[in-house]
Amino acid sequence: MKKIKVLVTDDSIFMRKLITDLLKDHPIIEVISTAKNGLEAIKKVKELSPDVVTLDVEMPVMDGIQALQEIMKHSPVPVIMLSSTTSSGSLNTIIALEYGAVDFVTKPSGAISLDIFKVKEELIEKIILAATSNIISAPKKQDEIKVSPEKEQYRKFTRIIKGRAADKPIICIGTSTGGPRALQTVLTSLPNTLTAPILIVQHMPPQFTKSLADRLNSLCEFNVLEAEHNQKVLEGTVYIAPGGFHMEVKERGKELFISLNEESPIKGHRPAVDKLFSSMSNIKGYRKIVAILTGMGADGAVGVKSLKESENTIVIAESEKTSVVFGMPKATIQTGLVDNIENLEDIAKVIHQYTM
Repeated sequence: MKKIKVLVTDDSIFMRKLITDLLKDHPIIEVISTAKNGLEAIKKVKELSPDVVTLDVEMPVMDGIQALQEIMKHSPVPVIMLSSTTSSGSLNTIIALEYGAVDFVTKPSGAISLDIFKVKEELIEKIILAATSNIISAPKKQDEIKVSPEKEQYRKFTRIIKGRAADKPIICIGTSTGGPRALQTVLTSLPNTLTAPILIVQHMPPQFTKSLADRLNSLCEFNVLEAEHNQKVLEGTVYIAPGGFHMEVKERGKELFISLNEESPIKGHRPAVDKLFSSMSNIKGYRKIVAILTGMGADGAVGVKSLKESENTIVIAESEKTSVVFGMPKATIQTGLVDNIENLEDIAKVIHQYTM
């Protein structure tokens, strides 16, 4: 079996040695070299053509963000970021995911993590996944995202929604690996006149979901918040499930509220997309527009089945062509309940059509 060639990048000689030791005995992973900063990593990517690169976020000479931008521009290769859990570290990680990093692994105890062995299995799993991922260029700006007139006309002709036309629209999005970049593309492409609330589950640890919400809020023309327990769901507002908590929607009278809980993870996930979708299947009087974006695994497929049984639900899945990892969209498509399969750059337009 062909081995996955990995370039390890970290400014600490101790961390380079520890990470290399974690990976050296794996049967399908080979650390072919290390780099002490971003500049050296760029040089070695060109010279050695690794299958996967690990990049520390914070480094002297050239940090991980700068190096990632150069690598994705000139020698695209799957990149895993190694991040601290500080506020600046988590925000920089979110930005790195926007610029094209496939995923990230959190260092257990800061920049010099002698206990890096705690994330050994996670790092190995993500390197193997990254080696087969779809490397895609950075998100296009909103004014660059266009749908062909023929396809637009086709969509208008085929658009059918069961249920009452007067029902208010509500949007639910589920995503995992590759999600931050996909969410940026979708949310920044939606019109600021959109009144439907948007509920999002992104598989991500605590701290990072807050940074994701803050980052998206700075880029979007409507409010993006990390959801809070008992928070009222308002029109034209985006709610992101906080890491470590399942997010559900509860109806009280004629209003909707966020409910957070720490019940057991579902298929290893908390928050879980299935949990949000299943709670939405009990909500009446709404036209539910659901989108499953890039991600590993099958989270969301069971919830889609519940939503479709409650009717008045439209399901959109991201295409294999634009998914960084086609796991979640593929599992949802295999239910036979998907109404639209769309490239990422077209999803916002399709969502908007279904809200009209």
